[in-house]
Amino acid sequence: MLFGNTFQVFNYEWKISYFRFHHPFTDLAYALEMDKGGAPAIQMAVQVHIMKHFLFVQNKEANISLQSISEIGFKEQEKTLATALADILWTAGESQRATICLITDDTYFTANIDYEVDHFTEQVQLFDFFEKETMQQFILDHIHCLNSEGSFREILTSPQLTCYNVDMETLAADKASPHVFNGCQKLDTEGSVAKVLHGILSRSDVGYLRWSKEEAEQYRSLQVGSMLKTPKLPIWLCNINETYSILFSFNRLLLSDWKMEHLFDLYFYKGKPSQKKTVHLTIDTHSHHWEENHSADDRDPNQRVPSLEMAIRTKWEGAAISWNGTTPFF
Repeated sequence: MLFGNTFQVFNYEWKISYFRFHHPFTDLAYALEMDKGGAPAIQMAVQVHIMKHFLFVQNKEANISLQSISEIGFKEQEKTLATALADILWTAGESQRATICLITDDTYFTANIDYEVDHFTEQVQLFDFFEKETMQQFILDHIHCLNSEGSFREILTSPQLTCYNVDMETLAADKASPHVFNGCQKLDTEGSVAKVLHGILSRSDVGYLRWSKEEAEQYRSLQVGSMLKTPKLPIWLCNINETYSILFSFNRLLLSDWKMEHLFDLYFYKGKPSQKKTVHLTIDTHSHHWEENHSADDRDPNQRVPSLEMAIRTKWEGAAISWNGTTPFF
Protein backbone atom coordinates (compact mmCIF):
# COMPACT_ATOMS: atom_id res chain seq x y z
CA MET A 1 0.00 0.00 0.00
CA LEU A 2 2.87 2.34 0.70
CA PHE A 3 4.74 1.35 -2.45
CA GLY A 4 2.13 1.75 -5.17
CA ASN A 5 2.87 -1.58 -6.82
CA THR A 6 2.82 -5.28 -5.94
CA PHE A 7 6.47 -6.06 -6.59
CA GLN A 8 8.02 -4.17 -3.70
CA VAL A 9 7.65 -5.65 -0.23
CA PHE A 10 8.45 -4.56 3.31
CA ASN A 11 12.02 -5.26 4.27
CA TYR A 12 13.05 -7.07 7.44
CA GLU A 13 13.82 -3.89 9.39
CA TRP A 14 10.37 -2.50 8.61
CA LYS A 15 8.69 -5.73 9.70
CA ILE A 16 10.28 -5.63 13.15
CA SER A 17 9.66 -1.91 13.73
CA TYR A 18 7.36 -0.59 16.44
CA PHE A 19 5.92 2.46 18.20
CA ARG A 20 7.42 2.26 21.69
CA PHE A 21 8.10 5.06 24.15
CA HIS A 22 11.11 5.39 26.39
CA HIS A 23 10.39 4.37 29.97
CA PRO A 24 7.77 6.47 31.79
CA PHE A 25 8.95 9.08 34.31
CA THR A 26 12.38 9.46 32.69
CA ASP A 27 14.08 12.30 30.82
CA LEU A 28 12.81 10.97 27.48
CA ALA A 29 9.39 9.76 28.62
CA TYR A 30 7.78 11.91 25.90
CA ALA A 31 9.81 10.33 23.07
CA LEU A 32 9.46 7.25 20.91
CA GLU A 33 12.40 4.90 20.64
CA MET A 34 13.81 4.83 17.12
CA ASP A 35 14.85 1.79 15.12
CA LYS A 36 18.17 1.27 13.41
CA GLY A 37 17.37 1.28 9.71
CA GLY A 38 13.74 0.36 10.23
CA ALA A 39 11.13 3.09 9.90
CA PRO A 40 12.59 6.01 11.90
CA ALA A 41 11.25 8.60 9.43
CA ILE A 42 7.68 7.42 9.98
CA GLN A 43 8.26 7.20 13.73
CA MET A 44 9.66 10.74 13.90
CA ALA A 45 6.76 12.11 11.85
CA VAL A 46 4.42 10.57 14.42
CA GLN A 47 6.62 12.03 17.17
CA VAL A 48 5.91 15.63 16.11
CA HIS A 49 2.18 15.00 16.55
CA ILE A 50 2.85 13.38 19.92
CA MET A 51 4.70 16.55 20.97
CA LYS A 52 1.80 18.69 19.80
CA HIS A 53 -0.51 16.86 22.21
CA PHE A 54 1.91 16.64 25.12
CA LEU A 55 2.87 20.32 24.92
CA PHE A 56 -0.15 22.22 23.69
CA VAL A 57 -3.32 20.10 23.58
CA GLN A 58 -3.38 17.99 26.72
CA ASN A 59 -1.34 20.41 28.80
CA LYS A 60 -2.91 23.84 29.28
CA GLU A 61 -0.31 25.08 31.76
CA ALA A 62 1.75 28.09 30.75
CA ASN A 63 4.80 26.88 32.67
CA ILE A 64 5.30 23.53 30.94
CA SER A 65 8.96 22.48 30.98
CA LEU A 66 11.36 19.60 30.45
CA GLN A 67 10.49 18.50 33.96
CA SER A 68 6.80 18.33 33.02
CA ILE A 69 7.33 16.02 30.03
CA SER A 70 9.68 13.80 32.02
CA GLU A 71 6.79 13.01 34.40
CA ILE A 72 4.62 11.34 31.74
CA GLY A 73 3.21 7.97 32.73
CA PHE A 74 2.44 4.79 30.78
CA LYS A 75 -1.29 5.40 30.31
CA GLU A 76 -0.69 8.94 29.09
CA GLN A 77 1.88 7.64 26.62
CA GLU A 78 -0.60 5.12 25.18
CA LYS A 79 -3.45 7.62 24.93
CA THR A 80 -1.28 10.23 23.23
CA LEU A 81 0.10 7.74 20.70
CA ALA A 82 -3.44 6.71 19.74
CA THR A 83 -4.49 10.35 19.42
CA ALA A 84 -1.47 11.27 17.28
CA LEU A 85 -1.99 8.35 14.90
CA ALA A 86 -5.69 9.13 14.60
CA ASP A 87 -4.89 12.78 13.78
CA ILE A 88 -2.50 11.82 10.99
CA LEU A 89 -4.81 9.27 9.42
CA TRP A 90 -7.93 11.40 9.65
CA THR A 91 -6.16 14.40 8.12
CA ALA A 92 -4.72 12.29 5.30
CA GLY A 93 -8.22 10.93 4.68
CA GLU A 94 -9.48 14.51 4.26
CA SER A 95 -11.50 14.20 7.48
CA GLN A 96 -13.84 11.73 5.82
CA ARG A 97 -12.46 8.25 6.30
CA ALA A 98 -9.45 6.17 7.30
CA THR A 99 -8.49 2.52 7.13
CA ILE A 100 -6.54 0.51 9.68
CA CYS A 101 -4.99 -2.78 8.65
CA LEU A 102 -4.27 -5.55 11.15
CA ILE A 103 -2.44 -8.80 10.51
CA THR A 104 -4.49 -11.88 11.33
CA ASP A 105 -3.96 -15.65 11.10
CA ASP A 106 -6.20 -15.88 8.04
CA THR A 107 -5.18 -15.44 4.40
CA TYR A 108 -7.37 -13.06 2.41
CA PHE A 109 -5.90 -13.53 -1.07
CA THR A 110 -3.50 -15.89 -2.78
CA ALA A 111 -0.28 -15.20 -4.64
CA ASN A 112 -0.29 -14.58 -8.38
CA ILE A 113 2.11 -13.47 -11.08
CA ASP A 114 1.69 -9.80 -10.14
CA TYR A 115 2.30 -10.24 -6.42
CA GLU A 116 5.37 -11.32 -4.48
CA VAL A 117 4.49 -13.14 -1.27
CA ASP A 118 5.88 -11.57 1.91
CA HIS A 119 3.99 -13.82 4.36
CA PHE A 120 1.96 -11.10 6.00
CA THR A 121 0.50 -8.67 3.46
CA GLU A 122 -1.79 -11.47 2.30
CA GLN A 123 -3.03 -11.72 5.91
CA VAL A 124 -4.09 -8.08 6.17
CA GLN A 125 -7.60 -7.43 7.45
CA LEU A 126 -9.01 -3.96 6.72
CA PHE A 127 -11.06 -1.88 9.15
CA ASP A 128 -12.74 1.20 7.65
CA PHE A 129 -13.73 4.15 9.82
CA PHE A 130 -15.92 7.13 9.03
CA GLU A 131 -15.74 8.77 12.48
CA LYS A 132 -12.46 9.94 13.95
CA GLU A 133 -13.44 9.24 17.56
CA THR A 134 -14.37 5.63 16.75
CA MET A 135 -11.06 5.10 14.95
CA GLN A 136 -9.09 6.65 17.81
CA GLN A 137 -10.73 4.33 20.32
CA PHE A 138 -10.02 1.34 18.07
CA ILE A 139 -6.33 2.27 17.95
CA LEU A 140 -6.25 2.65 21.74
CA ASP A 141 -7.96 -0.72 22.20
CA HIS A 142 -5.31 -2.33 19.98
CA ILE A 143 -2.35 -0.27 21.15
CA HIS A 144 -0.56 -3.45 22.24
CA CYS A 145 -0.30 -4.31 18.54
CA LEU A 146 1.83 -1.23 17.96
CA ASN A 147 4.38 -1.15 20.77
CA SER A 148 6.01 -4.56 20.46
CA GLU A 149 8.69 -5.64 18.00
CA GLY A 150 7.14 -6.31 14.63
CA SER A 151 4.16 -4.02 15.20
CA PHE A 152 4.64 -2.30 11.84
CA ARG A 153 3.04 -5.49 10.56
CA GLU A 154 -0.07 -3.70 11.81
CA ILE A 155 -0.23 -1.21 8.97
CA LEU A 156 -1.91 2.12 9.51
CA THR A 157 -3.15 3.70 6.33
CA SER A 158 -5.66 5.94 4.61
CA PRO A 159 -6.46 6.79 0.98
CA GLN A 160 -3.87 9.57 0.71
CA LEU A 161 -1.09 7.42 2.19
CA THR A 162 -1.40 4.60 -0.33
CA CYS A 163 1.15 6.10 -2.69
CA TYR A 164 4.58 4.95 -3.80
CA ASN A 165 6.36 7.56 -1.71
CA VAL A 166 5.01 8.77 1.62
CA ASP A 167 6.42 12.28 2.09
CA MET A 168 7.40 12.95 5.68
CA GLU A 169 6.40 16.61 5.42
CA THR A 170 2.92 15.43 4.43
CA LEU A 171 2.72 13.25 7.53
CA ALA A 172 3.89 16.14 9.68
CA ALA A 173 1.66 18.83 8.20
CA ASP A 174 -2.12 19.22 8.33
CA LYS A 175 -2.43 19.06 4.55
CA ALA A 176 -1.59 16.27 2.14
CA SER A 177 0.90 17.66 -0.41
CA PRO A 178 4.06 16.12 -1.87
CA HIS A 179 5.64 19.58 -2.30
CA VAL A 180 7.19 21.86 0.32
CA PHE A 181 7.02 25.25 -1.38
CA ASN A 182 4.33 27.89 -0.80
CA GLY A 183 1.35 28.10 -3.13
CA CYS A 184 1.45 26.76 -6.68
CA GLN A 185 4.22 26.60 -9.24
CA LYS A 186 4.12 25.90 -12.96
CA LEU A 187 6.42 23.22 -14.31
CA ASP A 188 7.18 23.91 -17.97
CA THR A 189 7.57 20.89 -20.19
CA GLU A 190 8.58 20.96 -23.85
CA GLY A 191 5.74 20.55 -26.33
CA SER A 192 2.99 20.25 -23.73
CA VAL A 193 0.87 22.32 -21.41
CA ALA A 194 2.65 23.53 -18.27
CA LYS A 195 1.94 21.34 -15.27
CA VAL A 196 0.76 23.06 -12.11
CA LEU A 197 2.35 21.77 -8.90
CA HIS A 198 0.38 22.39 -5.73
CA GLY A 199 2.34 23.22 -2.59
CA ILE A 200 1.42 24.40 0.89
CA LEU A 201 -1.30 27.07 0.98
CA SER A 202 -1.48 27.83 4.71
CA ARG A 203 0.35 27.31 7.99
CA SER A 204 0.04 23.92 9.65
CA ASP A 205 0.07 23.14 13.35
CA VAL A 206 3.57 21.66 13.08
CA GLY A 207 6.38 22.55 10.70
CA TYR A 208 9.18 21.12 8.59
CA LEU A 209 12.87 22.06 8.21
CA ARG A 210 15.32 20.51 5.77
CA TRP A 211 19.06 20.79 5.17
CA SER A 212 21.41 18.54 3.23
CA LYS A 213 25.18 18.92 3.15
CA GLU A 214 25.34 17.17 -0.21
CA GLU A 215 22.70 19.42 -1.75
CA ALA A 216 24.30 22.54 -0.27
CA GLU A 217 27.69 21.61 -1.73
CA GLN A 218 26.09 21.17 -5.15
CA TYR A 219 24.07 24.40 -4.81
CA ARG A 220 20.78 22.59 -5.30
CA SER A 221 19.14 22.87 -1.89
CA LEU A 222 15.42 22.13 -1.76
CA GLN A 223 13.72 25.32 -0.62
CA VAL A 224 11.11 24.77 2.07
CA GLY A 225 8.43 27.45 2.02
CA SER A 226 7.64 29.79 4.88
CA MET A 227 4.30 28.06 5.50
CA LEU A 228 6.11 24.94 6.67
CA LYS A 229 9.00 26.78 8.33
CA THR A 230 6.59 28.94 10.35
CA PRO A 231 3.91 26.64 11.78
CA LYS A 232 1.20 27.66 14.22
CA LEU A 233 2.95 25.77 17.01
CA PRO A 234 6.74 25.74 17.60
CA ILE A 235 7.34 22.09 16.64
CA TRP A 236 9.32 21.01 13.57
CA LEU A 237 10.05 17.72 11.87
CA CYS A 238 13.64 18.05 10.66
CA ASN A 239 15.17 16.28 7.69
CA ILE A 240 18.91 16.78 8.16
CA ASN A 241 21.11 14.85 5.74
CA GLU A 242 18.20 12.42 5.18
CA THR A 243 18.02 11.68 8.92
CA TYR A 244 14.86 12.70 10.75
CA SER A 245 14.62 14.43 14.13
CA ILE A 246 12.47 17.03 15.91
CA LEU A 247 12.88 20.54 17.28
CA PHE A 248 10.41 22.11 19.66
CA SER A 249 9.83 24.98 22.06
CA PHE A 250 7.70 25.19 25.18
CA ASN A 251 6.63 28.73 24.28
CA ARG A 252 3.32 28.46 22.42
CA LEU A 253 3.57 32.11 21.33
CA LEU A 254 7.11 31.91 19.95
CA LEU A 255 5.99 32.25 16.33
CA SER A 256 3.17 34.69 17.09
CA ASP A 257 5.32 37.63 18.19
CA TRP A 258 8.54 38.49 16.34
CA LYS A 259 9.99 40.03 19.50
CA MET A 260 10.09 36.57 21.09
CA GLU A 261 12.36 35.39 18.30
CA HIS A 262 15.24 37.62 19.39
CA LEU A 263 16.48 35.20 22.07
CA PHE A 264 14.77 31.90 22.77
CA ASP A 265 15.28 28.22 23.58
CA LEU A 266 14.72 25.18 21.38
CA TYR A 267 14.92 21.52 22.32
CA PHE A 268 16.16 18.74 20.06
CA TYR A 269 15.53 15.00 19.94
CA LYS A 270 17.31 12.93 17.28
CA GLY A 271 16.23 9.46 18.40
CA LYS A 272 19.68 7.89 18.50
CA PRO A 273 20.28 5.28 21.25
CA SER A 274 23.21 7.38 22.44
CA GLN A 275 20.91 10.29 23.34
CA LYS A 276 19.87 10.01 26.97
CA LYS A 277 18.65 13.58 27.49
CA THR A 278 16.97 16.27 25.42
CA VAL A 279 19.44 18.70 23.83
CA HIS A 280 18.84 22.29 24.96
CA LEU A 281 19.77 25.01 22.46
CA THR A 282 19.60 28.80 22.84
CA ILE A 283 19.01 30.79 19.66
CA ASP A 284 20.14 34.42 19.42
CA THR A 285 18.98 36.17 16.25
CA HIS A 286 20.36 39.60 17.20
CA SER A 287 23.99 38.80 17.93
CA HIS A 288 25.34 40.99 15.13
CA HIS A 289 29.02 40.74 15.98
CA TRP A 290 28.81 36.95 15.96
CA GLU A 291 26.91 36.98 12.64
CA GLU A 292 29.70 38.90 10.92
CA ASN A 293 32.30 36.37 12.04
CA HIS A 294 30.09 33.44 11.13
CA SER A 295 29.33 34.63 7.61
CA ALA A 296 33.01 34.33 6.83
CA ASP A 297 33.23 30.91 8.47
CA ASP A 298 30.38 29.60 6.32
CA ARG A 299 32.44 30.25 3.19
CA ASP A 300 35.48 28.40 4.56
CA PRO A 301 35.30 24.81 3.28
CA ASN A 302 37.47 23.64 6.17
CA GLN A 303 35.19 25.12 8.82
CA ARG A 304 33.00 22.44 10.39
CA VAL A 305 29.52 23.64 11.30
CA PRO A 306 27.00 21.22 12.85
CA SER A 307 24.30 20.26 10.35
CA LEU A 308 21.65 20.96 12.99
CA GLU A 309 22.79 24.58 13.14
CA MET A 310 22.59 24.85 9.37
CA ALA A 311 19.03 23.48 9.43
CA ILE A 312 18.02 25.99 12.11
CA ARG A 313 19.49 28.83 10.04
CA THR A 314 17.21 27.96 7.13
CA LYS A 315 14.53 29.43 9.38
CA TRP A 316 16.57 31.99 11.38
CA GLU A 317 19.31 33.12 9.01
CA GLY A 318 22.56 34.13 10.69
CA ALA A 319 21.43 33.10 14.18
CA ALA A 320 23.98 32.42 16.91
CA ILE A 321 23.36 29.03 18.50
CA SER A 322 24.51 27.96 21.95
CA TRP A 323 24.54 24.27 22.88
CA ASN A 324 24.47 25.08 26.60
CA GLY A 325 27.22 22.68 27.56
CA THR A 326 26.30 19.84 25.20
CA THR A 327 29.10 18.83 22.83
CA PRO A 328 27.88 19.71 19.31
CA PHE A 329 27.47 16.74 17.01
CA PHE A 330 28.16 16.87 13.31
